[in-house]
Amino acid sequence: MKTTHKKHLPFKEKIHIIIEGTDTPSGRFFDVLLLIAIALSVVVVMLDSVLYLRLQYGRLFFYAEWFFTLLFTLEYLLRFYSAPSRKRYAFSFFGVVDLLALLPSYLSLFFVGTQYLLVVRILRILRVFRVFRLKSYMQQAGFLAAAFKTSQHKITVFFLSLLLLVTIFGSVLYVVEGPENGFTSIPLSIYWAVVTLTTVGYGDMSPKTPIGQAIASMVMITGYAIIAVPTGIFTAELTRTMRPQLHPVSCPNCGKFGHASNAKFCDRCGHELHI
Repeated sequence: MKTTHKKHLPFKEKIHIIIEGTDTPSGRFFDVLLLIAIALSVVVVMLDSVLYLRLQYGRLFFYAEWFFTLLFTLEYLLRFYSAPSRKRYAFSFFGVVDLLALLPSYLSLFFVGTQYLLVVRILRILRVFRVFRLKSYMQQAGFLAAAFKTSQHKITVFFLSLLLLVTIFGSVLYVVEGPENGFTSIPLSIYWAVVTLTTVGYGDMSPKTPIGQAIASMVMITGYAIIAVPTGIFTAELTRTMRPQLHPVSCPNCGKFGHASNAKFCDRCGHELHI
């Protein structure tokens, strides 16, 4: 849009261009300032959680947190006001993140300590991909999302099976060990099974009887055997997602099967393909 026409734009559209546009100097300047403000607000929240710093600079941190909160509240209201579809923005990823970045401060007026949840503002740094046009990174993120979507059913079945497994192991250990050895309930025994199966091993609970130790050994070995299953499922789906779609065409010269969708020549011998 030409500069001469910007003067005649409605106020709502001018705000939208500044807030959402990265092609204009004003829009880019706004986005850079916003990223700096987000980073500073997260730093303030982190420093406020350090006791000796809070004792010395608590009042300064308090004012800084509310300054950023009011600033981001104004920004959210302007985004909501200028959005072409307010409902679409409110329920979009960035719309939800923008709102979540504000709620902890207002909740802290009623619930002490919730202001530390303001670190969720770090998610707003994701706007850097849009601001600096890092499309290749967004494309890779799209591959990850697509791979997760296609593998979610397999992973869900796997975790349900895992849930049944730890429930069985926990129940058996509860019967074998009993309250006298620290396994005072089935839920607590299931907690032990989860910790052991995932190879975390906090050490707060451990079987004392020979049978219980034998079962624990089985749980540990099982954990090593199955820990790579969801990773393998996701990796396989990611590889399939990133693999380019090939036409089922064979080269008449060298016989290679499968070529890119827009290929006119064989990528092995250079012979013309008959598609």
